[in-house]
Amino acid sequence: MTEKISSREKEILIGTILGDAHIAMLKTAARLEVTHSEKQKEYVLWKHAELKHFMRGTPRLVKIKDARYGKTYRQWRFATNTADWWTSLHRIFYRNRIKIVPENIADLLTSPLSLAVWFMDDGGRRNDSYGLFLNTLSFTLPEQELLQRCLQKNFSLETRIHWIQDGYRLYIPSNYAKHFCETVYPNLIPSMYYKLSFNPVTTSFARLDRARDRK
Repeated sequence: MTEKISSREKEILIGTILGDAHIAMLKTAARLEVTHSEKQKEYVLWKHAELKHFMRGTPRLVKIKDARYGKTYRQWRFATNTADWWTSLHRIFYRNRIKIVPENIADLLTSPLSLAVWFMDDGGRRNDSYGLFLNTLSFTLPEQELLQRCLQKNFSLETRIHWIQDGYRLYIPSNYAKHFCETVYPNLIPSMYYKLSFNPVTTSFARLDRARDRK
């Protein structure tokens, strides 16, 4: 990769690598792969536009068949060119091809933009309280604790680690919801506002309906 990476691009990448993006190691180099559900098309197009000079094509809609349940899902996908930059990031965020939280995460996850992208990828709000969450199910308990310390240090956010069905996730309690929403809101795209429990523009909280959590 000959292009210089901008600070904004780096911040977006840190957020999405913590979230849904995957760095795939190929034979000689790595590439970034992004996949989101069909309903998140606007978000995929935004992310693709922000990282456009790394791209080798345009986002495409693909069908995924789940033979276990006899269902077909539609997803938006895109991938970057292979480059040494992605290989370097793979060394930081992967061990034995498994995504990890690096020990120096507090030096990497420092900007509200990174936090906002991570939240758009993996966050949501509870409907039985004003609390929010980050789905961090693939990370170990020590890695959750690393993220906790990072969020407290860099964003003055207190979080709790909750065990759910398949692993842990980070929970942002109601008394920190307003602060969290004010931190990420300026960098959220409009189609992702529904994930917030507090709207900094209208200064109003979302209605609680005790339905399923909204991711």
